[in-house]
Amino acid sequence: MLRKLLLGFGIIEILKPEPIIGLCERIGLRNSGEIERRPLALTGARIEGLVFVWLLVRGRQGSTLVSALLGSVGLTLVLVPRPIIELSQHLVYAETDRLELQPWVVPAARLLGVLYLIVTLLSRSPGTESAGNSGVTESTDDSAQSASRLPSR
Repeated sequence: MLRKLLLGFGIIEILKPEPIIGLCERIGLRNSGEIERRPLALTGARIEGLVFVWLLVRGRQGSTLVSALLGSVGLTLVLVPRPIIELSQHLVYAETDRLELQPWVVPAARLLGVLYLIVTLLSRSPGTESAGNSGVTESTDDSAQSASRLPSR
């Protein structure tokens, strides 16, 4: 269920990033209507959505580099969010010195990091909800196949 929700979010972020960015700005900035956004912001949001969709659909066949990058950013956001917040501000806004951040920006960035980590973890598990059982079944099937190839005595 969570995989489907995140997949839906990723698709919406690819197709219509403007409302999502606007919502994040209203949550995180006191002066969201006064700040000039760079055109790169929409592209960045679409890339984020594409990464979510790619990892959640492709799973283990997806890029381990993309998964590792998203996981690294997620872990950094959880542990030390300020450098990522500052970097994203410089990428998204023309005049970062005019930004008036809400006090809950750091906790919100940590939650975003948790979201990135969840997407990374979901991308490593199979598409079904019973992710824990499939690894055991696969190894059991492999050993059964190997045993059937042995010559009988």
